[in-house]
Amino acid sequence: VQFVESGGGLVQTGGSLRLSCAASGFAFSGYPMSWYRQAPGKGRVFVATINPGSTFTDYAESVKGRFFISRDDRKNMVYLQMNSLKPEDTAVYFCKGATIDSWGRGTQVTVSS
Repeated sequence: VQFVESGGGLVQTGGSLRLSCAASGFAFSGYPMSWYRQAPGKGRVFVATINPGSTFTDYAESVKGRFFISRDDRKNMVYLQMNSLKPEDTAVYFCKGATIDSWGRGTQVTVSS
């Protein structure tokens, strides 16, 4: 099992980024997929999730209306569109498959004020 996150970077407050996650080694289309983030000095926390078939999504309160999760089951990819970014969104972002005990290296997002 492997997760490879990409798309992070440095952006100003109010900017946008689109994160991508390439997943492999398991039956991707049958698993809910989620994004998590870990800010400096803090634990890893839930950001967003999407079910198989993309009929259900859920978000942490702090990102609702600004972040949007999507997936492409043909490519084994999951995405996170992040809009109206704030300095408190600065973190390393990870994707993960439900019940799969494996993490990628994450991608760093830094939002400058």
